[in-house]
Amino acid sequence: MNHPVIPIQAISTIRTLDACRQPEIDRGTPASRATETVTLSIDGFQVTVPQGTSLMRAAIDAGIQVPKLCATDSLEPFGSCRLCLVEIEGRRGTPASCTTPAEAGMTVRTQSPRLQKLRQGVMELYLSDHPLDCLTCAANGDCELQTQAGVVGVRNVRYGVGDRAVAGITGRHHLAHAKDESNPYFTYDPSKCIVCNRCVRACEEVQGTFALTISGRGFESRVSPGMDEPFMQSECVSCGACVQACPTATLTEKTVIELGQPEHSVITTCAYCGVGCSFKAEMKGTQVVRMLPWKDGKANEGHSCIKGRFAWGYATHKDRLTRPMIRDKITDPWREVSWDEALSHAAGEFRRIQSTYGRDSVGGITSSRCTNEETYLVQKLIRAAFGTNNVDTCARVCHSPTGYGLGQTYGTSAGTQTFKSVEHTDVVMVIGANPSEGHPVFASRLKKRLRQGARLIVVDPRRIDLVDAPHIKADFHLQLKPGTNVAVITALAHVIVTEGLVNEAYVAERCDPKSFQQWREFVSKPENSPEAFEQVSGVPAELVRGAARLYAGGGRGGQGNSAIFYGLGVTEHAQGSTMVIGIANLAMACGMVGREGVGVNPLRGQNNVQGSCDMGSFPHELPGYRHISDSTVRSQFEAAWGVTLNPEPGLRIPNMLDAALEGSFKALYVQGEDPAQSDPNTQHVAAALSAMECVVVQDIFLNETAKYAHVFLPGASFLEKDGTFTNAERRISRVRQVMPPLSGKADWEVTQAFANALGYPMHYSHPSQIMDEIAALTPSFAGVSFEKIERLGSVQWPCNETTDEAGTAIMHVDRFVRGKGRFLPTQYVATDEKVTRRFPLILTTGRVLSQYNVGAQTRRTENSRWHEEDRLEIHPHDAEERGVQNGDWVGITSRAGETVLRATVTERVQPGVVYTTFHFPESGANVITTDSSDWATNCPEYKVTAVQVARVTQPARWQRDFSDFDRLQHGLLPEHAR
Repeated sequence: MNHPVIPIQAISTIRTLDACRQPEIDRGTPASRATETVTLSIDGFQVTVPQGTSLMRAAIDAGIQVPKLCATDSLEPFGSCRLCLVEIEGRRGTPASCTTPAEAGMTVRTQSPRLQKLRQGVMELYLSDHPLDCLTCAANGDCELQTQAGVVGVRNVRYGVGDRAVAGITGRHHLAHAKDESNPYFTYDPSKCIVCNRCVRACEEVQGTFALTISGRGFESRVSPGMDEPFMQSECVSCGACVQACPTATLTEKTVIELGQPEHSVITTCAYCGVGCSFKAEMKGTQVVRMLPWKDGKANEGHSCIKGRFAWGYATHKDRLTRPMIRDKITDPWREVSWDEALSHAAGEFRRIQSTYGRDSVGGITSSRCTNEETYLVQKLIRAAFGTNNVDTCARVCHSPTGYGLGQTYGTSAGTQTFKSVEHTDVVMVIGANPSEGHPVFASRLKKRLRQGARLIVVDPRRIDLVDAPHIKADFHLQLKPGTNVAVITALAHVIVTEGLVNEAYVAERCDPKSFQQWREFVSKPENSPEAFEQVSGVPAELVRGAARLYAGGGRGGQGNSAIFYGLGVTEHAQGSTMVIGIANLAMACGMVGREGVGVNPLRGQNNVQGSCDMGSFPHELPGYRHISDSTVRSQFEAAWGVTLNPEPGLRIPNMLDAALEGSFKALYVQGEDPAQSDPNTQHVAAALSAMECVVVQDIFLNETAKYAHVFLPGASFLEKDGTFTNAERRISRVRQVMPPLSGKADWEVTQAFANALGYPMHYSHPSQIMDEIAALTPSFAGVSFEKIERLGSVQWPCNETTDEAGTAIMHVDRFVRGKGRFLPTQYVATDEKVTRRFPLILTTGRVLSQYNVGAQTRRTENSRWHEEDRLEIHPHDAEERGVQNGDWVGITSRAGETVLRATVTERVQPGVVYTTFHFPESGANVITTDSSDWATNCPEYKVTAVQVARVTQPARWQRDFSDFDRLQHGLLPEHAR
């Protein structure tokens, strides 16, 4: 086969951003958004800046440094440190430059003998109550107090205590205050606090948690988490904003204390949720010292959460496996082998199985944790080397209804906006998502907008954080019964149509008239009214009507912007695709698509779940969401790949599992996923995996699926990867290798070697070449290259000759991708998973802030200090009926299975509903979820499982993982594996 002839960017020319550690410029105060400018004189230089710019920022923009301690450009000006004083001609006094706006014609001096003396006096006071231990301090070389003391020229301190007293002048001090070491990631040393308020302001303005305050008055003032609680007992969520804001060693990462200051940094992208935060991995050689959120990262703009900021230690955890292993039967012990032997063995088994059972007896699962380039290569391996379309991805079990629903209505399966667009939103509707827990950096941005006055509608069975948080209260909480999403969205549409709230001009211009008329007639029916659905959904009709009016008008007298953000509480239902269509209908009818501040925005769960879909991981689609049956598209890939492709769609994950139990599917290659823990009906998955003759798992840990594997190929963590991730806003960002792969091979190299072992040649030498191939074959990626991402920081698809150089920030601006937007009826169909006398409660599931997905990464970090086990939330009424108290063990039984969890009695859930997370394999959350799934995509209905809950005295045996012996005893192993 000839390698595809495509333009390849020479790797030697690829520029690494921030290859050497260069401090980011802090301009002291945020930028002004004004379009008008003013011109003034600063230290004799003419400076022109936007109106409203602070004198400090104007000076720094002109290259003139002004001393500062309390000021930083991520926070609003505060004016407390008194170091940034300036003189303004014609004005008395010395105002703070951070709080003084620039005015036309001003003449400003930042340096003078008078200012020098004032600054030195202020600095002396700071130093008089500060430990002078700079040489042994963890912040030595990275301390703003130390730097500014040198800038203002302090050479002695006239005030002091004890041996430090000068000229007999002594004073009170805080030097003996004890450290707070309770947080596993950072330490709080109040003896070094200068009460600049930056940490408190960061917690309020950036994070929005309001966990920190200044306790005491005057000299007794000190930063305090809560009511003088230790950090671990406070409301602190360990996002790290306070640590990053601190100008001294008061708040310091424990890794910096242990390892010292980093000597270089590399910019990369977080490998947790779909927000896609950019980080500076600060390094000593190949050792990570800390991860700092990059202020130029478009998705996070310098903010982070506990996972991205601190929970990266799993990458070098002792559980990491770095040698390939094989075994003949899953009851045999593993034996370590060379890469060549492992790959040769796997290739031989796949060829043997295909020759015995047919070409379609094998398949693979791509990873949403791997890069675009790695995922593209896996689906290429399966289609070109295996010769089958039996490829699927974890998006099948999370956001596949998003792909279907938005594709049917708008023509493309991705979010319409940037995260930053929410700053222009007046009404926010959050459906089936808990951003504070699952997408915390976006949640902080959202909360800031809500504190500024945006209105909020929450549609969720639980009382999530956003319903009533510090300085935030939802206007409407539609606390529906799980499984009734479609009833509620259709009732909302009924109000908008029957009360004349449709944006008729938008619909006439942008949407298909025939489909709109059919939809209008459908939702107008009395049986689709809020009153008709009140008993079904449990939501009072007046709340539905109020929420519909608010959303349709967008606030601001009906002239505002409304945006919808949704999560897995929308998609993981039997009617998940119908609900996505309903959301799309609602946004079109109200004219809320195609500009800043509006839109339909799925909050993606994993770091590259958007990318895994983009790269052709579904059995019916090639990269770019083009159907495998399209002969024109298929011929392009056939020419590039040198093979003939099967025009028929392959098997989805559920189909693969069913076929395995039927005996026709025999081998599976799983890269970076864990279906044995993450997929529903665990017993069914386990039995299907056990029925296969060769399961190849490629991962960084021996996960639950690896218990059924015959070949284990060690994978690479995100710190060992080079490539790109695509976040929920379609933003493609670079992932840069900061340490060599512990196994000796990057994941793309393993896939390439596997293809070569199968007899299908791949000869890439760098991931940039893989991206060039993607761009050559995928129209929406035609303008994407490593060189462009290096130059611009990131790009957003579609990115081609028809878009701006950086791609497309807002989708469907002038027209929908499919042309005219299409409305589709959303008939509510009750789920088959119904409550009965035997199973009277509905179980729904979700995530928690400190843990991630199946927990393979976060469970191997200190994050388990916050959430060490999955618990069952149960309403006090339901708990009392069952004699359950907080902390009791309870057995949960469903039609699929049973498990045991500790109970948390709380009013966050409504009566009749229980809730749990799924981060720990021993909890068996998916042992009890059924295989009911979405009608269009087979996305499992994780959010609706009928259960019974009863108090038990101790965990039952079946709560624990099955050992091989257990599986044998329960008949879960086929004859060949016994």
